[in-house]
Amino acid sequence: MGRQAYSGIPAWVRALAVVAAVVVVLPLLAMVLRVDWTHFVPLVTSESSLTALALSLRTSAASTVLCIVLGVPLAVVLARDTFRLQGLLRSLVLLPLVLPPVVGGIALLYTFGRQGLLGRTLDVLGLQIAFSTTAVVLAQTFVALPFLVVSLEGALRTSGSRYEAVAATLGARPGTVFRRVTLPLVLPGLASGAVLSFARSLGEFGATLTFAGSLQGVTRTLPLEIYLQRETDPDAAVALSLVLVAVAVAVVALAYRRPASRIGPVRPGPASTGPGRTTAAAPAGRNVA
Repeated sequence: MGRQAYSGIPAWVRALAVVAAVVVVLPLLAMVLRVDWTHFVPLVTSESSLTALALSLRTSAASTVLCIVLGVPLAVVLARDTFRLQGLLRSLVLLPLVLPPVVGGIALLYTFGRQGLLGRTLDVLGLQIAFSTTAVVLAQTFVALPFLVVSLEGALRTSGSRYEAVAATLGARPGTVFRRVTLPLVLPGLASGAVLSFARSLGEFGATLTFAGSLQGVTRTLPLEIYLQRETDPDAAVALSLVLVAVAVAVVALAYRRPASRIGPVRPGPASTGPGRTTAAAPAGRNVA
């Protein structure tokens, strides 16, 4: 019979936990009670609503892929490498977490807009990013990238580098170690970061409105549609808000359907040194060149 986990939680901690849960759940409950259920389906299936939802899902998926492509190498460098100004780089990468989204939108506008830092060059090449669907993806990536970097860097630091060191000792190249050891080892952290990035992209509003505008079918995502509907049709705004919450909850529940603790560390196998050949582990006490 295994040992039982310690669960001696003080009563005041439980009480504060209940208060915290109420702070999160009560507004959602109030929104559910406010929904006009008799007209719910017509409200959420209007042409503008479905177009905004489809655009949000497409752009959020694209920005999540971009976050993975750019965020994984960045997190690995921050967690495994050591260089000057590393702390400054980490602070700048995580800045969108605390920066007002509208400020991020202004920064993107003055970078990729027609009169921006790179906008003039792009305009000469016939590329216009601002106020386009690409601008929506860039705005979502800007605000969501830190979520993936934080999750993955934490997973990398927690897992340590001993398995990677063993694989390197067995003769595996850095690319092989990264692909066969590092990524499988931190896969739960990567999945968690990707889910957070997708959810953050799905709910992005300020940077998108500032940098991409609100053009129906082009840049008007579901949060922008909710904002506009709030001024003209509050019932539709509440119904669409509930849809957005439901989609976000479904994505998070799907990603966390299995406890991360079930996924154990991946132990590197023998590294290949040639066709049909493997290198044995170095005996203890011997230096490996």
